[in-house]
Amino acid sequence: MLNRFARALFTKIFTPVAKIFLRMGISPDVVTIVGTLGVAFGALVFYPRGSFFWGTVIITCFVFSDTIDGVMARMSGRSSTWGAYLDSTLDRVGDGAVFAGLIMYYAGKGDDNVMAALALACLVLGSVVSYSKARAEGLGMTANVGIAERADRLVATLVTTGLVGLGLPQIVLGVVLALLAVFSLITVFQRMLTVRKQALAAAAE
Repeated sequence: MLNRFARALFTKIFTPVAKIFLRMGISPDVVTIVGTLGVAFGALVFYPRGSFFWGTVIITCFVFSDTIDGVMARMSGRSSTWGAYLDSTLDRVGDGAVFAGLIMYYAGKGDDNVMAALALACLVLGSVVSYSKARAEGLGMTANVGIAERADRLVATLVTTGLVGLGLPQIVLGVVLALLAVFSLITVFQRMLTVRKQALAAAAE
């Protein structure tokens, strides 16, 4: 949902930043890599210590690199298969770091196995959601369906985690993680059914 409605807005907002980076001679790939390192730093250094608010602030400062690098690539005419591959691969790294940070906190200092399990479920199922689409495209099919796309999952997690850092009851984060896990599972089945339909149609031709 957010991918469809917010992409144009964020592109407009970050176009001036992209122009500045290009004038400085910075490549889109560098922005992608630095952005991922920043997200991983915020998630894996601050979240395990229970510093949810500042961890989320740092992650948010870097997470928009995913939009900036794309704008830079289009503006400079440097869009490439490698750039798309690097961007998608490092997106998974960043997402994994966010949930891994939560798992580390709740499995350790937070001492809450249920929350750790919910964060782990989100990590695993989120990866399967992404893989189900990538594998479909690798087989020449599409799987652009689902109620829990990457942007939706990431925004919901970061907003709630940051608010918990400001005093929001932890149970709210638990509910959000549980819902994201369920929605991710539903999305996996939606994509599997979509690919199955296409595969059967192709076999019948």
